[in-house]
Amino acid sequence: MMEPDNDMKVLVVDDSLVMRRIITNHLMALGYSKILEADSGEKALQILEKEGVDLILSDWCMRGMHGIEVLRSVRKNEATRSIPFIMVTAEAQPHLMLEAIRAQVSDYVVKPFTRENLRQSIEKVLVLGQVGS
Repeated sequence: MMEPDNDMKVLVVDDSLVMRRIITNHLMALGYSKILEADSGEKALQILEKEGVDLILSDWCMRGMHGIEVLRSVRKNEATRSIPFIMVTAEAQPHLMLEAIRAQVSDYVVKPFTRENLRQSIEKVLVLGQVGS
């Protein structure tokens, strides 16, 4: 098991306050303390413009801008292109998963999930992210 990097900034994007709380609580229990939250895709992009983050966990279905659009914006922007991006969603249909893969999602976690599912996904994308650096 990897030790979390306490300086790592994680952005949690979900229009559900309850789901943001669940994910934030899991992250804190896993040792992450620098957690930013956005309740919309638009707010997530504003946060990304203002400050660097090391990992993005985003819902797919949100009012306004969907998570897939956030992912595409992140990947199109030179400054954010390499940030690991985990889609945390109830959307488990194969065609949507394929769409996310084509948009270069780092990993895909299907709700409901456990803390262990989240830990494994984060470790996977961070290890893969370090391979390229």
